[in-house]
Amino acid sequence: MNPALEYHHLQTRRQFFHGAGLKVGGVALAQLLGQRAFSAKGPSSDGVHPALPGFPHFAPKAKNLIYLHMNGAPAQMDLFDYKPEMDRFFDQELPASVRNNQRITTMTSGQARFPVAPSKFAFEPCGKSGILMSELVPHMKGIADDVTMIKSVHTDAINHDPACTFVMTGSEVPGKPSLGSWLSYGLGSESQDLPAFVVFTPTFPKASQAQALFTRMWSSGFLPSKYDGVALRGTGDPVLFVKNPPGVNPGDRRAMLDALGKLNRKTFERFGDPETQTRISQYEMAFRMQSSVPELTDLGSESKATLEMYGPNVSKPGTYAHSAILTRRLIERGVRTVQILHRGWDQHGNLPKLIKGQCMDVDQPTAALVKDLKQRGLLEDTLVVFGGEFGRTVYCQGKLSRENYGRDHHPRNFCMWMAGGGVKAGTTYGETDDFSYNITENPVHLNEINATIMHCLGIDNHRFTFPFQGLQQRLTGVEDAYPVKGILA
Repeated sequence: MNPALEYHHLQTRRQFFHGAGLKVGGVALAQLLGQRAFSAKGPSSDGVHPALPGFPHFAPKAKNLIYLHMNGAPAQMDLFDYKPEMDRFFDQELPASVRNNQRITTMTSGQARFPVAPSKFAFEPCGKSGILMSELVPHMKGIADDVTMIKSVHTDAINHDPACTFVMTGSEVPGKPSLGSWLSYGLGSESQDLPAFVVFTPTFPKASQAQALFTRMWSSGFLPSKYDGVALRGTGDPVLFVKNPPGVNPGDRRAMLDALGKLNRKTFERFGDPETQTRISQYEMAFRMQSSVPELTDLGSESKATLEMYGPNVSKPGTYAHSAILTRRLIERGVRTVQILHRGWDQHGNLPKLIKGQCMDVDQPTAALVKDLKQRGLLEDTLVVFGGEFGRTVYCQGKLSRENYGRDHHPRNFCMWMAGGGVKAGTTYGETDDFSYNITENPVHLNEINATIMHCLGIDNHRFTFPFQGLQQRLTGVEDAYPVKGILA
């Protein structure tokens, strides 16, 4: 007997009804979505999967997202949250009224003291907007009039792994779809030859204190796996297994894929598993990427002025600067979402030296990316987001001097900035106390950040759901989260 048929004969009653329920649900979903990906005809010939019916919900200000994630949590009071009053409190105990018995990590909970460590770096107002920025980011100072600085972001998690998972998926619990996957699922793709969602994990200074990255940060979770982010590698082949093996020419590859596609379509007709369609579309995308990826990574068409704007590392594959210019090239080619995850910001000790190295790595390329998008007319419909997973404490971890200090995790407030389509330019939103420890004006939860991102892309986050485990799941969670009106253009 055919093993597949034998399996169905041997099913228990419960298994049968469970499977039947899933199949009926799949049929209903296919009808609801109206997507060719769920039909037996195979993937569309142009390789583009469309947006869900009715998407976007309203006219978007942006159609693309660039998310620059500084993994490890940059110290907000050393970069963007200027607190001159802290100088008076150098090496004094952080007032109990400021700490207010808030949760702290086990890395500092056993300290005998919590001495205030003011930033050693100078700040100045930048541009016409007067946004205050640190000497650590001289190039970002040049884009101050293009950004909305949000100084009052807060989160729920206090450790890196759950906090980063929360940033990317809206949940501390693994298994949920990432932001880029949600956007690919809802808004579809405009690129025929490149994935809708691309991720870079560039190199970072060797002396840095780096946290691990997990694929869940760009995973599709419970959404179909075709919405996974595709990681472009900095060394070796940009995408694994895209190249033909030795001795296999494009014609042979095409013939093999055609034959395999026929078999997969027969499998789909028999079992109705949408993941079969995912395989077909992924094989086809890999074939097209054999030509699109080399063209993407060839910087020969870039002007000398453009390359110099991104800095000396722009031509070194795997660097942040190289990732930044490829990000602009991906946006030009219709990729929906690009994420750069830069590691090394976990500075519990020796912060002044380590944060300087991190900023030298990202400052110039980040500013160049915004400028490059703007001069090409792409910034008006591209939203750029820059930030980490939480903030840093004003009190010192470890030994303290005027020139050296460390900072522990602090989820109660930190800074993020946005630029481009949908947000005000040259604006500061939110405020914190004199110790950058508590929010005093306009708090913004990370779920509200994600709601704002979706709003800029024309999505009502309350109406964007997916049924899973008995709930209508959404990126922003089950509690209400609304776009931040004060930063919307």
